[in-house]
Amino acid sequence: MAEETGRCYDYVADCRVRAAFDLFGHTWDPIVLAALHEGPLRRRRLRSSVGGVSDKALTESLTRLLANGLIERRRFREAPPRVEYGLTPLGKSLVDGPMRALADWIGEHADELTAAQTAADTEGPPQDVSPL
Repeated sequence: MAEETGRCYDYVADCRVRAAFDLFGHTWDPIVLAALHEGPLRRRRLRSSVGGVSDKALTESLTRLLANGLIERRRFREAPPRVEYGLTPLGKSLVDGPMRALADWIGEHADELTAAQTAADTEGPPQDVSPL
């Protein structure tokens, strides 16, 4: 592994920083985490809270988040069976820490981001940027 004091010098698969950014590589994962911040939800309620997510995308997101230890699936033995998804302590620390910081940063810089995106849409790419 090309890692020294937590910093990556090469883009390698086992880099901790890269693994952390992979948590935000899927559109719905941070949104599902944010939806679960207030407490556990049943799947149907979670899907309606997120809004706009397909059942397939929600399933994939829940699978990834479960595999990363960020959420837990709790099954209740009752009739009819009930399943709830909630944040684990690790997931809560992600939502309350880095995700909260990112949300604060976006709140502070949203106008600048929007202006830059609008300018890029109207002006096109800079002349010195060549396509791959």
